[in-house]
Amino acid sequence: MISVTKIFRFETAHAIYGYDGPCKHIHGHSYVLHVTVASSATGKDSFIKKPGFVVDFKVLKKIVQEAIVERLDHRLILSKEYLQAKPAHKNEENLEVWEMEPSAENILFFSKEKISAALPEGIKLVKLRLYETADSFAEWQE
Repeated sequence: MISVTKIFRFETAHAIYGYDGPCKHIHGHSYVLHVTVASSATGKDSFIKKPGFVVDFKVLKKIVQEAIVERLDHRLILSKEYLQAKPAHKNEENLEVWEMEPSAENILFFSKEKISAALPEGIKLVKLRLYETADSFAEWQE
């Protein structure tokens, strides 16, 4: 299988409700998301037929920008449970409310769902890697 990866960056704040540590407080990260896709048409031949791409990087960029970056960049993600315990934050204009805690792992599951649903036929999401800090990341792989 041959795959391609495109890298995206976005700034997001979150808090992890019920966590016994500093991440229970609202704080932000400069996330770096690696999105890897493959084509079901690759692997059968020794080359990729016209135009020679698994997917055009411009197409992948547009999909991820719309599905993830525009939705999460400069947003505050909090769980419903967090807001029930701390309702003072429920009126933030940049608030995104999730059923689950907005951990790096859950941001990956969210990203997987949104990106997979937007990919063209024949293109498959095979791997996501989300850096929360320069040396800490979560990864999903098919």
